[in-house]
Amino acid sequence: MIHVVHHPDYVAEAPARSTYRWGKNGAIRDLLVAEGERIAWHVPEPSPRAWLEAAHDADYVAEVIEARVPHEKARRIGFPVTPVVASRAQVVPGGTYRAAQLALRHGFAANTAGGSHHALADTGAGYCVFNDLAVAAIRLAQEGRRVLIVDVDVHQGDGTAALTAGFPDIATYSIHAAKNFPARKARSTLDVALTDGIGDDDYCAALRDSLTPMIAGFGPDLILYQGGVDPYAGDRLGRLALSDDGLAQRDGIVAELALGRGLPIASTVGGGYGDDVLAIAQRHVDVILRLGAAYEKAWVAPGHDHSTLEAQAPQA
Repeated sequence: MIHVVHHPDYVAEAPARSTYRWGKNGAIRDLLVAEGERIAWHVPEPSPRAWLEAAHDADYVAEVIEARVPHEKARRIGFPVTPVVASRAQVVPGGTYRAAQLALRHGFAANTAGGSHHALADTGAGYCVFNDLAVAAIRLAQEGRRVLIVDVDVHQGDGTAALTAGFPDIATYSIHAAKNFPARKARSTLDVALTDGIGDDDYCAALRDSLTPMIAGFGPDLILYQGGVDPYAGDRLGRLALSDDGLAQRDGIVAELALGRGLPIASTVGGGYGDDVLAIAQRHVDVILRLGAAYEKAWVAPGHDHSTLEAQAPQA
């Protein structure tokens, strides 16, 4: 059984003047519903304001919650922050945290949204309002966890790196296209910057060669996985050239390395862009299903509580 976190607010109506494909999260939900009893559904709570303020400036948190984000920040995000968008922004970090809690019990869990790795302390950016990865990681670190954020999105996880830099129990790994957004990169604990057009073999070799020693050296007890599918060769905003098989190999390497050390993984959706929303959603679902299958087959967690949290089907 694969544990999946979803909230009705993830499926939001597109605000005016937005170029983001807002139908993606609903399509991800529908494709996972079609998997039937293989999926155990969980509904998250909105993030407490104090959790958001542990990662973001209090003034910016207030701007979002009250849906009064200034125009210049809305332009940087890529859409206006309406009350609907504000509600969604508050619940997504709660979903990533819930997925982490489920992963600690069951080995793997997925949030059907999240991976908002460009949001910074005082502003959102790049379609990201609040940085759910940073919010969840900081909360987990405060609870005594040692968290490694593995970001395989085609874009560098600049916001995540910046927001978690002062936390010794959080490390950030980003493998990305060197010349892609953002133009000004932050400094992750480890950055692997790739040249344009890299394909399956070179990408997977770079991933394995860099992530293996990082996991060994940092010694996390949980991985938050930003599993963006925009390294795909046909992605509208990507500059790499992975095939669907290459994406599968990528996820397999991360699962292999994590399982080899008994580490749970909580995944988030991350980037994936283009006009065919259903095809993009299917790639995101494939990430969830193959990681879930790997953990169903191989997860062993001595000393972990395997009791089941309350689960329920998602609302439309």
